[in-house]
Amino acid sequence: MKRTIYVMIVALTGMICISEVGAQEKKRIIPDVSIDTFKMEREGKYLNVAMDMNLKDLNVSSNRAVLLTPRLVNGKDSIDLPSVGIYGRRRYYYYERKGVSNITGKSEKSYRASNKPDSVAYSNLTEYKDWMDGATLKFHRSDWGCCHDKLAEYDGELGRHHEAFFPNLLFVKPKAEMAKARSLAGSAYVDFPVDQTVIYPEYHNNTAELNKIAGTIDSVRNDKDITITSVWLKGYASPESPYKHNTDLAKGRTAAIKNHISQLFHFKDGIISTEYEPENWEGLRRYVEKSNINHREEILDMIDSDMEPDAKEAKLKKTYPEEYRFLLKYCYPYLRRTDYRIDYAIRSFYDIEEIKRIMEEEPQKLSLNEFYLVAQEYEPGTDKFTEIFETAVRMFPKDEVANLNAANAAIRNDNYDIAQKYLDRAGNSPEAVYARGALAIRKNDYKTAATYFEKAEKMGLEQATATLKEMKERGKY
Repeated sequence: MKRTIYVMIVALTGMICISEVGAQEKKRIIPDVSIDTFKMEREGKYLNVAMDMNLKDLNVSSNRAVLLTPRLVNGKDSIDLPSVGIYGRRRYYYYERKGVSNITGKSEKSYRASNKPDSVAYSNLTEYKDWMDGATLKFHRSDWGCCHDKLAEYDGELGRHHEAFFPNLLFVKPKAEMAKARSLAGSAYVDFPVDQTVIYPEYHNNTAELNKIAGTIDSVRNDKDITITSVWLKGYASPESPYKHNTDLAKGRTAAIKNHISQLFHFKDGIISTEYEPENWEGLRRYVEKSNINHREEILDMIDSDMEPDAKEAKLKKTYPEEYRFLLKYCYPYLRRTDYRIDYAIRSFYDIEEIKRIMEEEPQKLSLNEFYLVAQEYEPGTDKFTEIFETAVRMFPKDEVANLNAANAAIRNDNYDIAQKYLDRAGNSPEAVYARGALAIRKNDYKTAATYFEKAEKMGLEQATATLKEMKERGKY
């Protein structure tokens, strides 16, 4: 059967330096100006260009201005970063009279020549565009005279920006739930007088125990987004007394609790269903197994035996009377309980703004698909983008797709340990195998990465083929 996969492909890049430059001292590349230190690096959705401009040897006469402009160029694409302007006295006042005070506008950092510093620490964040991968950073000087005339221009090259190799990440779109079915469950220890099946709310701690069930129902009943589909009750009796009598007690007491809930909430017929367990041997076994009671192993063997319930209970009482009295006092009361489960359905949400609000207030109402839809509203790598997938996996901790997407978000933010934790629960789908390869590349383990990508390729994942090709072109495979 052909498998249809919906994915959101996100390119991931980390902090990158220009290979030709690094952060080192530069020689003078244009007249009278040199760059002492320089770096260019990716910071999330921005490209940061930082340098120290040495202006000590730059002299600007009264009627001149010098404009220093970093410029990113890649083929037909280019962008001028904010300029640094040095103005002679007459040029400074000329622009002052024009009401602009400088040549390039508000983003320009300008100085009067008489007050210019010997060094300017320059830093600028520019929104990153795909064309900037491989772009050259040039350093441009233009000299200006009177009447706004450009007198001379000089260009120097600082270096080239290259994105680090990293494969696209595949965020898998979860299947939309036909119905968002959820449930709340618990246990109530409603106490009955000996051999009775009538509920007395004030008896012992019954008010609090009955309120456990009612409170759970109330927690969802009044929510306009929720419809209760069923209320399930299962009553248990403890092993003492004859099995037939315990059957009648378990059945009758469960019916009494059902009647109590029906009177409180007036559900439609068929909403409340019941089961009963005449003797709670399973609960007794769990208690003994975790205890330090004498003859623990022998008692467990007796509980696990295939004897009839009445014979088993009689033998336990006769063979280990001291332990039996202990169990009768400290364990048996807790074997008489009612388990309950409230099943309900949550309506689907389609409006993105509503989904955003629900995610902040009641994320448990959202499906994985709804988390995925709202994630697409944010830039990959941003805090909000990561938060969405982390919230989703918190709501669905065992879901493989939730863990895979959370792992990819963690890889995107270089949180390797967290990514590995999620990948351990992400299953073995082609996308999960591919993500393990992506994490290996982020750790510079190209051999392991290639092994994962080859496996994902054999599983039919086209992106794995493309990534292996790119690895080969870059000499990593």
